Amino acid sequence: MCGINGFNFNNPELILRMNRVIQHRGPDQTDFWCGENISLGHDRLSIIDLSERGSQPMWDEKKEFAIVFNGEIYNFLELRKDLENKYNFCSQSDTEVILYAYREWGNECVKKFNGIFAFAIWDCLKNELFIARDRMGVKPLYYYHDGKRFVFSSEIKALLEHNIPREVNREAFNLYFQLLYIPEPNTMFQGIKKLPAASYLELGHEGELKITKYWQVNDFTNYGSYDETKQTIKKLFRDSIKRQLISDRPVGVFLSGGIDSSAILGAVNEFHGGKVKTFSVGFKDSQDSEKFNADFFLAKKTAAYYNTDHHELLIEPEDIKNNIEKIVWHLDEPNFNPTSGAIFLLSKLAKEKVAVVLGGDGGDELFGGYPLYYYSYIISLFQKMPRVLRYLVKCGIEVAGKDGLAEKLSLPPDAERVAAFLAQKNNFLTRVLNKDIYKPDLALQHINEKYFNGTRPMDDFEKQFMNFDRQSWLVDESLVRTDKMTMAFGLEERVPILDYRLVELASRIPTKWKLNILQSPKNFQGKAIWRKAVRDYLPEHILNEQKRGWFTPMAKWIRKELKDTVADVLSPRNLNSEYFNAIGVKKVWEDHLSGERYNLNIIWAMVMWQLWYNRFMK
Repeated sequence: MCGINGFNFNNPELILRMNRVIQHRGPDQTDFWCGENISLGHDRLSIIDLSERGSQPMWDEKKEFAIVFNGEIYNFLELRKDLENKYNFCSQSDTEVILYAYREWGNECVKKFNGIFAFAIWDCLKNELFIARDRMGVKPLYYYHDGKRFVFSSEIKALLEHNIPREVNREAFNLYFQLLYIPEPNTMFQGIKKLPAASYLELGHEGELKITKYWQVNDFTNYGSYDETKQTIKKLFRDSIKRQLISDRPVGVFLSGGIDSSAILGAVNEFHGGKVKTFSVGFKDSQDSEKFNADFFLAKKTAAYYNTDHHELLIEPEDIKNNIEKIVWHLDEPNFNPTSGAIFLLSKLAKEKVAVVLGGDGGDELFGGYPLYYYSYIISLFQKMPRVLRYLVKCGIEVAGKDGLAEKLSLPPDAERVAAFLAQKNNFLTRVLNKDIYKPDLALQHINEKYFNGTRPMDDFEKQFMNFDRQSWLVDESLVRTDKMTMAFGLEERVPILDYRLVELASRIPTKWKLNILQSPKNFQGKAIWRKAVRDYLPEHILNEQKRGWFTPMAKWIRKELKDTVADVLSPRNLNSEYFNAIGVKKVWEDHLSGERYNLNIIWAMVMWQLWYNRFMK
């Protein structure tokens, strides 16, 4: 795992500056190469083939192609066997396999890779640049193109070494506050874009740019056999773990205490020689220790069960206060999620022991782990009932005081239902955002145009819902947050549940196999078939645990220990009056302080945006 940089002109001093800005991603070595119409830079985090032969930029033996690569190709040994009879390899690295795969299969090479990657290949013969990003979007790639200059990097801050106008992207601003993430290809910087997941970019010799989607999930037909599907899940999961343990440096596991990371640890334990190093984070002196540290305590029990070399970190408000500026800088863009600080500090600890960690990302989106899928499934079943029965059920829900659910019962199976569950309320945002800036319908328009426009709703709508989450917030909020926080310390995180073969399989599993409709919402677990498939890797104390989100005590901390910090950021003298309504912000802040309302998400979203603006725009 590394950092990559480049642009379409020759400037050694500028490419070195870009390298220096993101050297935290690759602390082991930095290097560059400049040609007539290209500059390529690389910061190396050595994971496979630690020798000088694995250094980058790397050339093929004919000196016709040069590559800079960030990521890991887990099936590189199989691909190498296919290529060895035609090409002479001089390293043991997966980077060289990409290089010769491109020589052999051209753009189609990306379809052969099982891995996480962002790489750029310069074709000296054609004076053309080829850039690709992995199927799931685990590794980020940003670029700027003004028709003449083309600049790319693993992180936005390196692009800013160029004379790029610093302007807020107002569309991204609206989407951030409505969805609490910034959907690709937008970034919060006007003119700077993300290369979408599962896409490659071609830059021609005259500066023409073309982006192609090379993979997407299209097959949602239901599997017929429950038992065969369950066995296939376990087989693919086990194979993914085995592949992703490949490394010439120590590998550990981020152990949250939930089903997914526990299953990963159980499978790793099967293949790993010696004690597995595990890492967990909790919250110190929390008033509600059981609520915020429930998974932390479970992780401790799971670590003891597998006899791991377990490392724990307890963080407190002062840790967030002391590191918030660093977190903002490493994130590149505003991120509303208060768990960023916990991941940041845990990554610092983990890097002292290992160079690679495996994490449990993706299980909820693939196998139905979020309660919102359960509620949407209830709505879908309700809408298929006879009219009289629907009337009686709705009356019962209203009598029970569940007016919010009753209102959602009529939501159609399309973008409107997704937005109703995921988007922030319009009347709430109207209070805090300036009316000249706020575009209230933008989130719904975005969801509809990108994911639903022109497509007939599936009979099993919750499949569509999960697929939306996997392509959207998982990539643009969760995975990018984890990448920036881990790579801040040159720590590589791998995500075995997001092996693309498991993603394709999960899309064909009926929702009724994932969600137990007989459970009450209070006892919601989700991921029913996933739990059974990985049963052999789960300790008994994990099996019947209900689904919990990973919460921090931030809502309480900003009422007490971090109150002055947040109040200062949101004060009229510091808050950007062009974008925010100071009176509305004050009311939202005071309502949270008094306990009248839980406003953490919008408050932390504003705090992180304003700190981002101060750091990158002022």
